[in-house]
Amino acid sequence: MRLPLLAMPAYAVAALAVSACGGDALADDATVSIHYSRFSPGTITVAAGEPFAVTIQNEDPIEHEWIVGTEEVHERHRTGTEPFHAEIPTEVTIPAFSTRVTRLTFTEPGDYQFICHLPGHEEYGMVGTLRVVEN
Repeated sequence: MRLPLLAMPAYAVAALAVSACGGDALADDATVSIHYSRFSPGTITVAAGEPFAVTIQNEDPIEHEWIVGTEEVHERHRTGTEPFHAEIPTEVTIPAFSTRVTRLTFTEPGDYQFICHLPGHEEYGMVGTLRVVEN
C-alpha cells in the first residue's frame, strides 16, 4: 500500500520526486554504487532540512531496490509484496546495469537505514545508513 504525501512520516514529508531530470541546486548530493549486492558507500551524511539528490548506480546483472526509512518502514517492506518502486522518493527500484536518481529532504536528524528488501539481499548485507545531522 502506498501512503499519500500527507500520511508519510515527518522525515519524508519534504521529499520532492524520483527523477533523472535536472532541477534546483541541491546540497550534499551523493552517489551510491551497487556492486556484488553491496552498497558503497555504506554511510551517507546529509544536513537536516537541505534538499539533496542520491544517484544510485546498479552495476549488478540483477535488479535491486533502495528503501530508506525507519524500522517501521523496513518492517513493512520485509513482509510486503511491492515488486516495483517508482512513486515514493525513499523507495527506488534500480534495474540491472542502470542508474536512478531520487531527490529528498529529511527534516528530522537521526540515522535511517537503506536496505534492499529483495529476497535474501538484506541478510546478505545490502544495508547502509543515511545519517541526517543538524544543519
